[in-house]
Amino acid sequence: MSDKPVRVRFAPSPTGKLHVGGARTAIYNWAFARANHGTFILRIDDTDPTRSTDENTQVILRAMRWLGLDWDEGPDKGGDFGPYRQTERLGIYREAAEKLVTEGRAYYCFCTPEKLEADREAARARKDPFQGYQRTCRTIDPATAQARVDAGEPYTVRIKVPLDRGDVVIHDAVHGEVVFNAKELDDFIIFRSDGTPTYNFATVVDDALMGITHVIRGDDHLSNTPRQVMVYEALDMPVPIFAHISMILGSDGKKLSKRHGATSVEEYRDAGYLSDAFVNYLALLGWSLDGDTTIVPRDVLASQFSLDHVSKNPATFDPAKLDWIQQQYIQGMSDSEFSQRLLVPQLVESGLETGSYEDRPAWFDLLSSILKPRTKFASDVIEKARFLYEGDEVTFDEKSVAKNLTKEGARSYLETARATFEALGEWKAAAIDAALDPLPDQLGVNKRKFYGAVRVAECGNQVSPPLGESLELLGKDVALARLERALPMAL
Repeated sequence: MSDKPVRVRFAPSPTGKLHVGGARTAIYNWAFARANHGTFILRIDDTDPTRSTDENTQVILRAMRWLGLDWDEGPDKGGDFGPYRQTERLGIYREAAEKLVTEGRAYYCFCTPEKLEADREAARARKDPFQGYQRTCRTIDPATAQARVDAGEPYTVRIKVPLDRGDVVIHDAVHGEVVFNAKELDDFIIFRSDGTPTYNFATVVDDALMGITHVIRGDDHLSNTPRQVMVYEALDMPVPIFAHISMILGSDGKKLSKRHGATSVEEYRDAGYLSDAFVNYLALLGWSLDGDTTIVPRDVLASQFSLDHVSKNPATFDPAKLDWIQQQYIQGMSDSEFSQRLLVPQLVESGLETGSYEDRPAWFDLLSSILKPRTKFASDVIEKARFLYEGDEVTFDEKSVAKNLTKEGARSYLETARATFEALGEWKAAAIDAALDPLPDQLGVNKRKFYGAVRVAECGNQVSPPLGESLELLGKDVALARLERALPMAL
């Protein structure tokens, strides 16, 4: 562990939506920063002009906010090391590249694509073990090279990898010691002929100038690391601690993709998952608190996350486990929390509810108490609560009516219930249930037939939340009105 204050970054490319793998990387960086009282930076690596768009940047920012991953520095927040979009840092990269050329640590290359391909063919023909760039322009006199640049000749800038550089050894926080043979590294391009920096150059310049102490990213970047180390060394900047996390696989053992189902963060948000549950689940894809604990609240993750508990083995995305964690979070809410976080916002958004939680908290909390055990996703509450918002004329389910109301005896069940309700003083669930309970025996019918008829008359469907609580929520006047409306269709 570095003795410097921890500074980490999440640097997505805005070429599309924020996907599950990127979200997990963001979570690990955020949690590591919080656990070490460090700084979490959001940087937009938007140097791909053909695919990076501001719209995609906004999509990523929305996804990050929904995940609850607050950043300390970044777009729309600022900081001492900005700008935080690479397209706004092109001058910084150009200055860094020119400095390396001046110091003799990089050089201008004038080789055309045709020349590079011819050199590769020649290397293959002579069975040269080194088939990278043949360093053709490395020995050009700097003054001559500058004159060619000034004359407008197209060029790239290449890093000058020391010919006597030994193995590049990475002490990865997840994979342990990883060794790369430096002799296999060619003098790679750091600035393209179109005037834009390459990824391996821009990301190192940014990380170095922003004081990044730990680079936590997917292990698909591991192969980039030796080249990036070369850039750090050329810049005379300290190399950060790397932590390359494993990829996420689908159930078939292949890299998670669209064929396995939803892959973007916003798809899970729109499906009704709670951000706390989603963050909890993604954190467990490659990390564990103690090997056993499954429910890891956000505050625990933010205080206990450590890289030494990150596995180097690939993780498998299991939708069933995500759903289980989702349900644990829902069931762990108090009625009041469920009302305010899920129930009321969903009802308002659907247009069923026009008020607020503060208007009738006891009513909403009672509804929450009967809907919460039956809720998997936030949107589930809409259809389950709809019957409460239909006034005297509830929408009847035809099959439920046919099965429960158009059967002989149903009319007498409803008339008995009506008389009982009219006489009932306290309109509370317990009192309603107690008043209804002896009626089937008094009528000499089984409870299923009696309650089925009353339930359909009041709720419109034979499948509904508990009857006593439903009737209390409806109110006595509406309950009686619905019985009156149902009587004509009952036999």
